[in-house]
Amino acid sequence: MEIGVALNNELEVRISEAFCVFDTHGDKYIDTRNVGHVLRFLGCVPTEREVNEVIAATESTEYPGESQLTKFMAHVSQILMAGQMKPSSTEKLFEAFQVLDPENHKYLTKEYFGKLMLEEGDTFTEEELEDMWPVAIDPITGNIPYTLYINQLKHKGPIYEVAAAVKAEMAQAEHGRKK
Repeated sequence: MEIGVALNNELEVRISEAFCVFDTHGDKYIDTRNVGHVLRFLGCVPTEREVNEVIAATESTEYPGESQLTKFMAHVSQILMAGQMKPSSTEKLFEAFQVLDPENHKYLTKEYFGKLMLEEGDTFTEEELEDMWPVAIDPITGNIPYTLYINQLKHKGPIYEVAAAVKAEMAQAEHGRKK
């Protein structure tokens, strides 16, 4: 992929590919409102506070309201190699859904789950909720069978495995330089 920025490893390639999905002008800048989308596209699960921290660290001084690819790539590489913003394990997600389903129906209704997503914790916007429904809702029952939904959520690419491999390569290279 030709983006005019030197890419040193697979992690930087993945980050730049995700960034470029949201770079509508092809100028290596994205609107800071898309930073959370890029992080989630990568498979991260940031809080709004974490998204705002990434924005603050990567926002262009020349173009306020825009994040620049090279700053974003460097900052997000460090976050991923540190294992920050990792999604919860399948087991943790299943336990959380079971708490929301005390009658053990193995599903949640769209209305109940939607209300929770809009009003509790790190809330979703209406737009985010609408984007989630096609993946979450069983088209036959209209409910959210959470075991299936969890499996769909966990089907993301292994960005944290790539980050760990790059981190190990960097540590090995550093160790080799010290000899």
